[in-house]
Amino acid sequence: MRAVLQRVSRAKVTVGGETTGEIKRGILILLGVSRRDSEKEALYILEKTLNLRIFEDADVKMNLSLLDIEGDLLVVSQFTLYADARRGRRPSFVEAAAPIEANRIYEFFVAEARKQIAKVETGRFQAMMDVELVNDGPVTIMLDSDKTF
Repeated sequence: MRAVLQRVSRAKVTVGGETTGEIKRGILILLGVSRRDSEKEALYILEKTLNLRIFEDADVKMNLSLLDIEGDLLVVSQFTLYADARRGRRPSFVEAAAPIEANRIYEFFVAEARKQIAKVETGRFQAMMDVELVNDGPVTIMLDSDKTF
C-alpha cells in the first residue's frame, strides 16, 4: 500500500460539482492499494498516518501528530500511485489491486480511521474527482507498506 500524506489547512473533493468530502486542518491522504495488500498493510499505513509527527508544537517544531491536534482526515483512493512508468510512455498499472479488492481494503481503511478520528471524509471510489487543497507548509510525506521509501 502506498500513501501520499499532505498536511492541509483545508481540503475538498468534488465529483460532478457535488462535494463528497471536506476537511479543515488535518491530512489529505491519497491511498493506493496494490494487488498484494490486505488489512495488515492498511492498518500499518493508518497507524503511521495518525501518529506521524508532522504538525507544529508551541516551539514551531514538527512534534505533534494528527491524533495530538485532533485534526481531520480526508481519504482519497488513487490507484495511480502504483503506476510504473519506467518503460515506454504509457504507465502500467499491473501492480494496482483490482477494483473490487481495492475498494474493500479502502473501505476497511476508512472504517478503521473512523474508530480513531472524529472527522473522516472521503472521495468517491472509482469516480473522476476534483481535489482541492491548501498544503500547509508545504508538508508532503510518502509512505509505502513495503518500506521501499
